[in-house]
Amino acid sequence: EVQRAVRGTAPAVDLHARNEQLVLAIDGSTYEGSVAIIRDGAVLAEGTVAMRGETEERLMPAVLAALAQAGAEPRDVARVVCGAGPGSFTSLRIATAIAKGIAMGNDAPLFATSSLALIVAGATNLAAGDYLAVLDAMRGDRFVTPFRRALDGTVAQLGEATRVEAAAVPSIAGRMGASPIGPLEALKYAPHARGVAPMLSDIDREGPVELDTWEPVYGRLAEAQVKWEAAHGRALGA
Repeated sequence: EVQRAVRGTAPAVDLHARNEQLVLAIDGSTYEGSVAIIRDGAVLAEGTVAMRGETEERLMPAVLAALAQAGAEPRDVARVVCGAGPGSFTSLRIATAIAKGIAMGNDAPLFATSSLALIVAGATNLAAGDYLAVLDAMRGDRFVTPFRRALDGTVAQLGEATRVEAAAVPSIAGRMGASPIGPLEALKYAPHARGVAPMLSDIDREGPVELDTWEPVYGRLAEAQVKWEAAHGRALGA
């Protein structure tokens, strides 16, 4: 099933010599995880898998399948980019663990990028224009951030990420002259790791994150953490 979810977009090539440009991109901000293998700004392979309601973890097998489709192995990854959320606690933890594990094993830098940006940058057949990226923040709220998508697929952030009531999304988008886009919107797109490709220059300029301390932005704390903090009267540290 994972193999069916992964499709190659370029012929497999021998990348084992030295793949200083081979990038592994991962996102797990929603209940649909995604992976993309990128080289020289081109997506060699990509995949999408369910992150919820399954008896086994599927994102790492999807990573391995995408690498194989691109003619590469985990040891060939020179840079890792992980969606930073906000989003599902469990799914983000899985994606972060995979990203950190491969980066650490390869002594490769780890970069982070907004999963909201990956909605607009990763959407296929999307016209240039202004968009309000929207993700579920639970309990009737939404995370929103405005972006402008250019003709070449690159995106520019137009404002700060904000948490708002779901009912306010249409009016916020209307005032900005932007189209709401997201898993729960009329323009139904989830964040996708392939969106890293047109954003690589901006991601590089931001620089890598600290491998030991970086954590994504969770939409809501895990129930176990909430109970632990309530019982101990303090925040659970990294």
